[in-house]
Amino acid sequence: MNLINLFYKNEYFIRIVPYYFTEYDEKGGIMNMQENDTICLLKECDAGSKMAVSAIDEIMEKVHCPDFKDLLNETKDHHAALGNDIHAALLECHSDEKDPNPFAKGMAWMKTNMQMGIDESDETAADLMTSGCDMGIKSLYKYMNQYKDASEDAKELCKRLISIEEELRKCLHTYL
Repeated sequence: MNLINLFYKNEYFIRIVPYYFTEYDEKGGIMNMQENDTICLLKECDAGSKMAVSAIDEIMEKVHCPDFKDLLNETKDHHAALGNDIHAALLECHSDEKDPNPFAKGMAWMKTNMQMGIDESDETAADLMTSGCDMGIKSLYKYMNQYKDASEDAKELCKRLISIEEELRKCLHTYL
């Protein structure tokens, strides 16, 4: 949060008025804390849902069990649908979407391909997906705490994403 002093000029004196803001909106106006936190939380959820879809796509071709593939396809569909809801919410806030961090995406790709290259089993795939779910859940809770002034709608979308990740993690126990 930044602090600037706005000067209010009166006929007899100049008064310094503190005004808190975090950043400017697209029209050059000052956004309030809730708008900014809402956008930041939605962007992190957007990046997280895209990262999940990417990870599922990466591991899908290496999975052998048809039931495991069905679980991953169903979860991918849930992530994609929620990602569309998140993107719509970002558009309502007049904000752009956010892609996953390229470094994090590259590291995930490298870890997946190295471990699957050593042991291309469903157990390894489930282990990798479980680790991804854990990291996603941890990150989303961190962002919920960091952007506590976000709107209730944004928090609800984040909770839905956490719920999808927790459900997948629970279902993956069968394949470990």
